[in-house]
Amino acid sequence: MSLRKWFFAATYDRQMAKVENAGLRTIREAVVSAAAGQVLEIGAGTGGNLSFYGAAVESLTLTEPDAAMLRRLEQHARVAAPMAKVLRAPAEDLPFEDDSFDVAVSTLVLCGVSDQPRALRELRRVLRPGGQLFFLEHVRSTDPKLARRQDRMNGVNRFVVGCECNRPTLETIAAAGFDIIEVEHHTMPKVPSFVPPLIAGHATAPAVALMPDGR
Repeated sequence: MSLRKWFFAATYDRQMAKVENAGLRTIREAVVSAAAGQVLEIGAGTGGNLSFYGAAVESLTLTEPDAAMLRRLEQHARVAAPMAKVLRAPAEDLPFEDDSFDVAVSTLVLCGVSDQPRALRELRRVLRPGGQLFFLEHVRSTDPKLARRQDRMNGVNRFVVGCECNRPTLETIAAAGFDIIEVEHHTMPKVPSFVPPLIAGHATAPAVALMPDGR
């Protein structure tokens, strides 16, 4: 584990506190609290969503690829969600059988995965036909001027916080075969001026099982 990753995990909650208190927490709660049944959350980080899962959740599985984040997630889950199953796994290679979950949750994750299309294909694979994907992600702006600035600043953003600020995530969700049911556009508060475009909503997996070749 690198010192940089350890420091990022150790200070993440503190760094995000102003953003969460300025309105992100409210949006996050609205997204996560709708989850029900057999639920998978990818990139669960330090466990910022744990308090928002309600009684309708029958089982909760949390994955996180980073070892430093995983340690904090395990600590928080023992208190906030002791029945949750916590695993170290990347979103691009989920260790679950096809059609395993009713709901998948992704909050501020798809900006940082190494292969976004593959991660979404994996989510589609492990969701049951008709299953739901709940998402909260910062994305590429629809304003051409801001989008160009995001492109210019993307390398810096990737170096500092390890994520891409200019990904067309909503389009990638649709391209992975999901049906977009609802999407709300927000502005993330208390962040650099090239980061704010934010989407929140849910999509459904196809109501038929996948073919062996993933179609």
